[in-house]
Amino acid sequence: MKTTADIRGILFDLYGTLVDIETDESLEEIYRSLSHFLTYRGIIVNRWELKDRYYRIMREQKEACPEEYPEVDVERIWQAFLAEQGLAVGPERQQLALTLAQIYRGISRKRLQLYPDVKGVLDELRPSYRLGIVSDAQPCFALPEMKALGLDGYFDPVVISTDYGYRKPDRRLYEAALQKMNLAPAEALFVGNDMYHDIYGAQRFGLHTIYFDSNQGTKSHKDVAPDYIAHLFPDVLAGVEMLAR
Repeated sequence: MKTTADIRGILFDLYGTLVDIETDESLEEIYRSLSHFLTYRGIIVNRWELKDRYYRIMREQKEACPEEYPEVDVERIWQAFLAEQGLAVGPERQQLALTLAQIYRGISRKRLQLYPDVKGVLDELRPSYRLGIVSDAQPCFALPEMKALGLDGYFDPVVISTDYGYRKPDRRLYEAALQKMNLAPAEALFVGNDMYHDIYGAQRFGLHTIYFDSNQGTKSHKDVAPDYIAHLFPDVLAGVEMLAR
């Protein structure tokens, strides 16, 4: 466990830490609805073919990525699908890809809410610390969902994996956030719910860590122990107090 330090910034994971979300990408309704929607854009494809092509393009995108922890880009998946349909590069294809991605997300989403007391904790921390986000996510989902939940305005920076092409535990995501905050690793701590992607990744970069034991995420990883465990989100405040002098 690290000793206490002069903490100036706190980075948070998003999903499973601040936001309690449940999605189900296996729902037939997703592909049926998208298939029907596409007929109004002149694209005829049945739901089963649409699903197969979506996952094929996703797999190809991952396989083509040279990163150790590759991230997919759902807008690029839909762009590739539309390119296969003969839709030319341009604003129309870009906007339709975004629309398809967000319809997909909207239908697959079963729950989207903040964990209890998240905003109260953030309101208490914000006057004393700079707050940022480092999340494995898609900007076309995460940014609107943060706004819908009232989280916009709390965090600067918001570092989202899709913008970089790789996921946590890649240390470069934490590095990018701290560079934007002009902070050294010893001056910041990370709050996350996944012992591998969040805690292991942050500790490899030299960050202090608080593990939020939520209803999501990997609960353990070999030889990884956080500096503090928060069983309820308000416990984060006690963890910050313990780690910051």
